[in-house]
Amino acid sequence: MFITLRDDSGTALDYVTMALGWDPVRTHRFFGARGKDIDLNAAALLFADEEIVDVVYHEQLISRDGAIRHLGDSTTGQGKGDNEIITVDLTRLTPHINAVVFIVTCYTGQTFEQIDNAFCRLIDSVTGIEIARYDLSGGGSHTGLVMGKVFRTDGVWQFESIGEAIRAQHPAEAVTQVRVMLV
Repeated sequence: MFITLRDDSGTALDYVTMALGWDPVRTHRFFGARGKDIDLNAAALLFADEEIVDVVYHEQLISRDGAIRHLGDSTTGQGKGDNEIITVDLTRLTPHINAVVFIVTCYTGQTFEQIDNAFCRLIDSVTGIEIARYDLSGGGSHTGLVMGKVFRTDGVWQFESIGEAIRAQHPAEAVTQVRVMLV
């Protein structure tokens, strides 16, 4: 599914946000924690055609051109709502970057079927309207998901929802799997 990034008035969307949320490991009253903490990670992979040129994630919070920012790493999912947020200013992206791919990986190795109330979403940053949403919990025996990509065609940004499972705990492990989704 392709969506041209425009608001209700037809004006191009220049600012989008990728958000990720999940619940921490539940503790049992008598037995303590159910397992090790869950650390999901939101990441944005920046491509020029099929070549990776930059990555924004918990270890690199800002893209080289300053257009994409990761607002901080949650290592447990503690708190309500969005736990990790990536903001994108499409007007500031370097012209040779023509695709930004949003992924979620589980740094601690749990599969999505082991994680409670996990979700990721893409939002119009100006209006707060949700463009796409994936519920990740119960989603299978994979440790990552390619949510979708924002890509530029003839100067117009579009969003393609992908929703493909991957096996990756770190964004670097996802690059090869993501590259085939760019065509």
